[in-house]
Amino acid sequence: MANVIEEAKSGRASCRTCRKPIAKGELRLGVETQTQFSDTPSMQWHHLPCAADKLPAELRAALAEYPGEVPNRAELDAALEQADKKAAAKPAGHPYADHAPTGRAKCMGCGQPIEKATFRIAVERELEIGGNATRGTGYLHPRCVVANLENIGGSLEELIEGLRANSRLTEAELDGVIADIEQGGADA
Repeated sequence: MANVIEEAKSGRASCRTCRKPIAKGELRLGVETQTQFSDTPSMQWHHLPCAADKLPAELRAALAEYPGEVPNRAELDAALEQADKKAAAKPAGHPYADHAPTGRAKCMGCGQPIEKATFRIAVERELEIGGNATRGTGYLHPRCVVANLENIGGSLEELIEGLRANSRLTEAELDGVIADIEQGGADA
């Protein structure tokens, strides 16, 4: 059994996305998952609108298999389309350049905050959390990139190639960011 849409048999299950109860008789999406507590897979249930936002691929597949009528189908389709737009706005991988959504991130190079709505460069870095090494995202001001190339690995040419492949900025914005990176290298 894979992902499935069905009517809730009771009102006891809660949506794994919003944590609110799923009413008896309401359509819900069941996503089959393997847990650490059992050898057999179990179902995690979601309201259809919640799944449209957080699990669009799973919901699409289940909707294609569901033989019955889905109330508010137009709203679900609109939510799925919105989720696609949100996914398209996300970068494809590291490194990438984007606008800082908040002013909370600090530059790995200079330690100063990266102001909201300014350009930043996101790179993959190694973190140690609780004695375990893991990978995460670190941010740099464009002008701090060249001085920190040894910490992020690779050459400037490889970084620029990665930025061009992964960033979701306009061509003009990306050219400006690359010029700032190169200017930072000239200042160093």
